[in-house]
Amino acid sequence: MTAISVSGQDNWPRFRGPQADGVAKDDSRLPIQWSKTDNVRWVAEIPGVGWSCPIVWGDRVFLTTVVGEEENVAPKKGLYLGRGVRTPAKGVHHWLVYCFELKSGKQLWKREAHVGEPEIPRHPKSTYATETPTTDGKRLYALFGDVGLYCYDFDGELLWSHDIPMKKTFLDYGAASSPIVHNGQVIIVYDNQQESYIASFDAKTGKQRWRTEREETSTWATAFLWKNKQRTEIVTCGRGKNRSYDLSGKLLWEFDGRMSNLVIPSPFASNGLLYITSGYIGDSHRPIFAIKPGASGDISLKEDETSNQFIAWYQPKAGPYNPSPIVYKNSYYTLLDRGFLTCHNATTGEEIYGKNRFPSGSSFTASPWAYNGKLFFLSETGETHVVEAGPEFKLLHTNSLDELCLSSPAVSQGKLLIRTVSKLYCISNAQR
Repeated sequence: MTAISVSGQDNWPRFRGPQADGVAKDDSRLPIQWSKTDNVRWVAEIPGVGWSCPIVWGDRVFLTTVVGEEENVAPKKGLYLGRGVRTPAKGVHHWLVYCFELKSGKQLWKREAHVGEPEIPRHPKSTYATETPTTDGKRLYALFGDVGLYCYDFDGELLWSHDIPMKKTFLDYGAASSPIVHNGQVIIVYDNQQESYIASFDAKTGKQRWRTEREETSTWATAFLWKNKQRTEIVTCGRGKNRSYDLSGKLLWEFDGRMSNLVIPSPFASNGLLYITSGYIGDSHRPIFAIKPGASGDISLKEDETSNQFIAWYQPKAGPYNPSPIVYKNSYYTLLDRGFLTCHNATTGEEIYGKNRFPSGSSFTASPWAYNGKLFFLSETGETHVVEAGPEFKLLHTNSLDELCLSSPAVSQGKLLIRTVSKLYCISNAQR
């Protein structure tokens, strides 16, 4: 097995990075402007379809995709206010895991995790490879939510796998929540219409350590490992209740947030506060909650309350539908699917500025990221809008890759990795 050692902050080991918040370490090599040719260090062709995000550890880039042997309806941009694709995709499909060299983009290995005909439909915008893999620097953990969880070493040897029985999801949208790994545990959440649960697997052996049933219907948010001053806990969003569990799967606290019908943005933390939100565009209640550490039991707000002992602040109508928000320099930025950006004080929840619209008029699914005093917002048409961090909305640049993009990027070692529908771009100011 190949051993790779790089500083944790230089890696991008999971969805939204080392802290799961989209904020990268400042680095002069990271680009502010690019195109399909400018500042592009390499491009790798990615077969099939998948919206899993790239992750990076050391000199390795990992990515998943699913390739069908027959032509099927391709993912499409835009808002879909209705049912998913009601029948599974046709023909035999191949669930694949790729590894590339970060420096050159050279394919180091490809492994087939599963082969067969899909058993479930999917959302028109989604794919059968939507969950982002994760790594602890020792092993790679790739989740295909309705098929299985697969563990590889960094040379591509399959170490173990765990089948995941398919469950019916809301309107046949499929699964999307990505795995997380901590202290020898791989943790997944599978909220569905039949039998929702959170489960832990031994990272070395794949043996299930624990499983906790959840009184929830379908959600798509990734669980968050919250390391606060008092303890480490696993935070999950839910349409019924938002919950936190200890590392053995026991409930710590919960609250009824009257979340929106579709719960997609993932929780995250910054400057000692935990943030939970949802904002389906068809709902009048699109809440944001800022949570203090140390809670236990039911911490639900009472009617007409906007805060309590453990809820620092609450905004009833400011949550996003798909993209997870970002906190940068103590400002809480919300990217709305239809191309509006808002900004609030991350500590108090007070509005800094209201809706400002990006000029392209595009829709957005990918979550934003930040570095070097700038914030980046990637539209579904492949345009990244660059905004100056601060109390005023200042659009600096718009960078186009001119292709469908729904995947959030990775940022590592002075390189920005953006996945489009057919390619993986490595973008950097540095020549090497």
